[in-house]
Amino acid sequence: MNDAAERIASKAYVFWPTLIVVYAVDFFSKRLVEAYVRPAYVPHPVIGDFVRLTLAYNKDAAMGLSLGGYSRIGFTLTAAAVLVVLGVLYHRTPHEARASVFALSLITAGALGNLTDRLMSSLGVVDFIDVGIGSSRFYTFNVADAAVTCGALLLAVISLKAPNKERSDAQMDSGGPDPRSGDSFDPRLSAASGDDADSLERER
Repeated sequence: MNDAAERIASKAYVFWPTLIVVYAVDFFSKRLVEAYVRPAYVPHPVIGDFVRLTLAYNKDAAMGLSLGGYSRIGFTLTAAAVLVVLGVLYHRTPHEARASVFALSLITAGALGNLTDRLMSSLGVVDFIDVGIGSSRFYTFNVADAAVTCGALLLAVISLKAPNKERSDAQMDSGGPDPRSGDSFDPRLSAASGDDADSLERER
């Protein structure tokens, strides 16, 4: 295997297994919830009232973002466009940037999981993870949403660390020898030493 093939394979070994596992967990967890967590919109406690399973269908996007009657087609096209962008980012990501590849895989799996729901049913995306305290609750979400959120946060952390690493590398590249060290060499000192030696020779 040549170097180019090895680089492609190193990214693929991170990206595709992660995508397949996350997508499968999302898909089958939704189907199980639809089969066993009924009726819809009725909470089933898992960890007291803090974590509940509540089957819900969301025709809109995350956080209640809606396009009205055009939500299904609008968000389907948006998800498809996002997947194209993610594919481009994947191909442009260096093979050694495995954390970035992992993050892109999480986001891709999540986007693909919710897109599958929109294509399968007019009811919308299946949500079921219900977290909160009493009446103060977060938006009901699913495994795909969690994957997208984790991937986006990981990319944000990586992007914040990148400038610091670049500055550190630049300082190391531009750094010269320490003038206090015995290994440093200044041609002017050599020239001055030569002049002093000539002066001593003339005085003799």
